[in-house]
Amino acid sequence: MPEKTNAPRGIDPRGPRFVAGVTAALLLIDVYLGLTGLSTAYGYGTFGWFAGQRTVGDGAWLLPQATVAQRILDPAFLLLFVIAVLFLWGVLSPRTAPWAILFRKAVAPRLAAPAELEDPRPPRFAQGVGLFVATLGLVLQLFGVPWALTIAAAMAFVAAFLNAAFGLCLGCQLYLVLQRLGVLGRARPASA
Repeated sequence: MPEKTNAPRGIDPRGPRFVAGVTAALLLIDVYLGLTGLSTAYGYGTFGWFAGQRTVGDGAWLLPQATVAQRILDPAFLLLFVIAVLFLWGVLSPRTAPWAILFRKAVAPRLAAPAELEDPRPPRFAQGVGLFVATLGLVLQLFGVPWALTIAAAMAFVAAFLNAAFGLCLGCQLYLVLQRLGVLGRARPASA
């Protein structure tokens, strides 16, 4: 009778790279929206500045003057919220996440079988790191911190792009470091 192991099944390493590519594209759009929207707007705007008050150098960041509803309805906020939900989905149920299903149903059948499988825990942890960064940007936007949402989206974009383009998963590397330090999971025994 074969011995049962608690080791998780392996996943096709091209799946997380595909997901990272789609995520990177969405985050790049979000960075653009953040750079051109309320998150980084500076000037006189329509948030309480009156023509009689304007003098040279009177401009201000518009985000702190905006209402919470205006901050939420900013297109960059809405898109980053959707991306955060997708990150959460990737953490809670990676097999049912939309991009994972798209990879399995449309992309993987057209590819040769992977040479080797990878542990699913580091990519799942990387999704959690992406969720943390996106959520931090969203919360800071709600509190009226200029540039926070755009910077968070840019940081997540860099990580997703590195994974998609070069196979360098920063969240996976962080997982492995934390695992070696004994903070996460149990390190696998070294092979003899």
